[in-house]
Amino acid sequence: MTTDFGALTTAADKWESMAGEIKKVENRYGETVQKVSTGPNWLGLSAGTAKTSSTGTRYEYSAAQIQAKAVASLLRDAHTQFVDLKKKLDSARAEAVEAGMRISEEGHVTFDYARLSDAERRAYRNDPDGQRTITESVGKWQKHLDDRVKAISDADEGVKIALEAVVVDSNKDAFGKGNDVTLNGFNAGAKGDIELYEAENAKDIATRINSGEKVSAADYAELDRSFRDNSGNKAFGQTFLAGLGTEGTIKLSGKLNDKDHRDLERGLANTVAVATQVPGKTSEMPPGSKKFNEWLNSPDGKFYKDWTESLDKSGVKNFGSDTQPLYGYQSFVSMMQHADVKYDDQFLYQLGDDLIAAEKEHEGIFTKWGGGWEKKGIESDPIDGLLGVMSKNPEAATSFFDPQGNGPAGDHVGNDHLKYLLGSGDDSRDWPKNVITGYGVSTFDDYTSKIGLGAALEAATTGREPNAPGAAFDHHSEAQARVMQETITVLDKDGKGDTVDQNLKVPLGRALADYTVDTHAIFSGTESSSPEGGSGINANGDDSSITNSKHSLLRVMRGVSDGAYGTTPDGEPVLVYDMLYENQKLYSAEYLDTARDAQGGQQSNVVGDWDNKARHVGEVYGAMTAIGSDMILDDRDTKIGNLNDSMRYTYHGVGGLFTQIPVVGDPVQRMVDAATYEYSKDVSAAAEDVARSKDSTSTSTGVGGTNALMDAWGTTHDIKGTEAHEHAKGEAKQSFITGREDAYSALRTRK
Repeated sequence: MTTDFGALTTAADKWESMAGEIKKVENRYGETVQKVSTGPNWLGLSAGTAKTSSTGTRYEYSAAQIQAKAVASLLRDAHTQFVDLKKKLDSARAEAVEAGMRISEEGHVTFDYARLSDAERRAYRNDPDGQRTITESVGKWQKHLDDRVKAISDADEGVKIALEAVVVDSNKDAFGKGNDVTLNGFNAGAKGDIELYEAENAKDIATRINSGEKVSAADYAELDRSFRDNSGNKAFGQTFLAGLGTEGTIKLSGKLNDKDHRDLERGLANTVAVATQVPGKTSEMPPGSKKFNEWLNSPDGKFYKDWTESLDKSGVKNFGSDTQPLYGYQSFVSMMQHADVKYDDQFLYQLGDDLIAAEKEHEGIFTKWGGGWEKKGIESDPIDGLLGVMSKNPEAATSFFDPQGNGPAGDHVGNDHLKYLLGSGDDSRDWPKNVITGYGVSTFDDYTSKIGLGAALEAATTGREPNAPGAAFDHHSEAQARVMQETITVLDKDGKGDTVDQNLKVPLGRALADYTVDTHAIFSGTESSSPEGGSGINANGDDSSITNSKHSLLRVMRGVSDGAYGTTPDGEPVLVYDMLYENQKLYSAEYLDTARDAQGGQQSNVVGDWDNKARHVGEVYGAMTAIGSDMILDDRDTKIGNLNDSMRYTYHGVGGLFTQIPVVGDPVQRMVDAATYEYSKDVSAAAEDVARSKDSTSTSTGVGGTNALMDAWGTTHDIKGTEAHEHAKGEAKQSFITGREDAYSALRTRK
């Protein structure tokens, strides 16, 4: 806190000044001593010896200047780092004090009770919850300050490494080569960047780890510090990785893949993420485009080009055995999964393309043999593993799956990633199986298959990481909507939308919940496209929407709901269907609440757009009831949370379980709460009718929830009982029956 870092720049000035003085000496030496030894008047053996000696001395004068200037640069680099880190420490301390903490000179954090009144102090000391809150707050600020101090210590150690390395003659083993005839002379290869020396030191440790040498705990700690201290430094990452090579990086990832080295594995993954950053975005400059290739062949793109080309070769190399192969891509992607830094979208896109190409060229390369490598933390299917990594960068996932491709006209690159990975037949991916050998050979589906695909599709369609908060009743970007539209289309090929892979159900269910406005419009018939669906999305910037056919949407929504459970924060299972239904209930209430002229005292049969909105809501409820009752008919033991008397939820209950349920205003919330009880009976009743082969086209069984919502709406706006309100209820009832029967028709397509 009190060190004067200005001494570093003062020292740097003196080192630069020294380089200038040495330059003067070098010039005088060249004009006098060296000139004699190279002149025409001295011949013979002694002349040759003198020439060699003077040339070496002149070289050392030059090397000394390079070394002095490098030291000056290192000191200035250190000054910049220390000043910046000191400011961050000062800021952290000020923030802690503002938050009510006291900070001792040694950096120990305590709660500042002196700032409280006597009454407040007594209240805190007698309140266990208050004491717990204080303890947690003190711990949080202590860690924050400790991390800032540790960052300075890390940087200081990096400076030490650089200052020790910069004075070592880079040609110390080249005695007699070139002009450097002095063993342990000045360093003509001195560098003025601290991170480059740290990278060289880290590479040395990593190389020794890979070779199986006994590496000390101090060296492991130093490697960890280097990764941590240079977590955002591209020069460090590229220097380290270029020195280690892709094969060495893959080997190192395997050496660090155990519980004792998790921090190191994360550090390596972060280093790769930072080193492979590309300017621009996939949507503007996709891999394969002219603009991307121009960058690739520029000096700035050299490392990236060399690295990715090398990874193509190392990725298909077997680092395991013939009976239990372990390909480089498997280890590499497994390492990537540990990063807490987002990977670049273009790198993810290109790596995805490269993995697909490798799989097509080397058939069966990603087959899981035996139990696979999961127990050792290795991703058997690197394509699915990469998609999981991609889900942490939603923009990258959207670009990767956008069926329209990426890039402006003239620089556009298309792709069929979505159809290849999600589709069936027609050259779509044949997802790797799990092969068990013993007395015979048995082949099974991989229970981990498509976990990454589901996560990436959720991110691609919503613009958020999987199961992240931020849901709202709104539309999406054009690219996000295109991915969702195509996802529904591909899933419902040949009317098979109700058969969705188990590992896709929950993430796609969450994604569909995010499209509640769109699905409500399609179910209610307010979507402007034909019943067969539109040929493309309704493109309108960030206010775009899907236009799939109602029947396709019904089947896919049924498919993702079937036996798919999300979990509460406490780990309790909750059906995805509950979430989808809850969103439709909430949006329907909000939709009704915006009806025009919904004011008390109105008696006319035609008031605003009451009838239209009532019809739309009724049709949506009919569709959702049909999906739920179809689930019950398929499995009489299915437990549907908000349709079972013992598991009824209001919004406040389910809202805490799913991040995909938006927050609504109090009036809308009260409307839904008032009608909640009826929802628990509708689906079961409708299912009973179908099970008894009753003619459901003439019965309103299951309309209770719709009526309850209409009544709650009427009560909220003081219109319940008016002629117009009753008329709107009648419209909702008829549309409920229509929507339910249309949904049954769609769901019976493949029964």
